[in-house]
Amino acid sequence: MGFPDFFADARRIELRDPLAAFLGASAGGVIAYGYEDAVKLAGHSCPTVASAYMLTAHALRALYRDEMPERGGIRVAFRGRIDEGVTGVIASVVTLLTGAAHDGGFKGLGGRFVRRGLLDFAADVPLAMRFTRVDTGAAVDAQADLSSVSADPEMPELLMRCLHGPDAAELTSRFGQMWQDRVRRILIDHGDDPAVFRVSASN
Repeated sequence: MGFPDFFADARRIELRDPLAAFLGASAGGVIAYGYEDAVKLAGHSCPTVASAYMLTAHALRALYRDEMPERGGIRVAFRGRIDEGVTGVIASVVTLLTGAAHDGGFKGLGGRFVRRGLLDFAADVPLAMRFTRVDTGAAVDAQADLSSVSADPEMPELLMRCLHGPDAAELTSRFGQMWQDRVRRILIDHGDDPAVFRVSASN
């Protein structure tokens, strides 16, 4: 599979999933995710997918510090509605990484491993998302601001030419390279930039 090389350089997220352990899906229930997993889920790589992936990584680190995060043990509340802007896309990446699901999620086994009802929308939270540990109640608020990771100014015009040009293969290749360069800068150059990824303890 020919992903851009920088996908492999993005931070990986390792979690323990008690359901995976119970069902023998992975040794000890440990599952590692990379940015390419979020891309496979979404079907594309874009700033929204990249920022959702990295913001979740930061939120999990803030919540669990030196512990391994528990997939399925996190509740996530979104300030936006599920049909508002890119909230639904972000939520799909968050669900992949945390296990938190909305009404259609896994209902559990004998009252254990429930994932349904761990994802909420239109919540009264100060930032875009709130991640809460189910076991301790500790919570962090999180939001990404990509304004400082700007796109190449040539991209809007190039996009129109790609969409409407009779033979745009070369232009499309150039556009894709520019597009993924911004994704790379979000994940790699600004992956630990607090001005881009804001995570703070919830009051």
